Amino acid sequence: MDIKLLTQEMNRFVSNKGWYEPGSPRPQTPKNLAISLSLEAAEVLDHFQWHELPADQHALESELADVALYLLQLASVCAIDLEKAVLNKLKLNYTREWDQDSPDPSGAQSRE
Repeated sequence: MDIKLLTQEMNRFVSNKGWYEPGSPRPQTPKNLAISLSLEAAEVLDHFQWHELPADQHALESELADVALYLLQLASVCAIDLEKAVLNKLKLNYTREWDQDSPDPSGAQSRE
């Protein structure tokens, strides 16, 4: 299944729950989705706190799926073609240089 089909399935789920409806207790605004995405990403970190590998692979898979779903939803409500954005970012990254001696743990010279 590609990104577009995953996004369609996620939109079908959100619609089914009524979260696109006015007055929804879970309004699907960009701000709310960005917050939810960040919170779910933090839950991924819980699986690695004090451990090099997750103790529960299934639970980690579930959290990663939550992150992916919120990412798809945020891109969708912001009218961003995520597939195109990812490919464009990869193309840009091929032109970038990373300093192997950088004190930045990610090794990146600049953030974009």
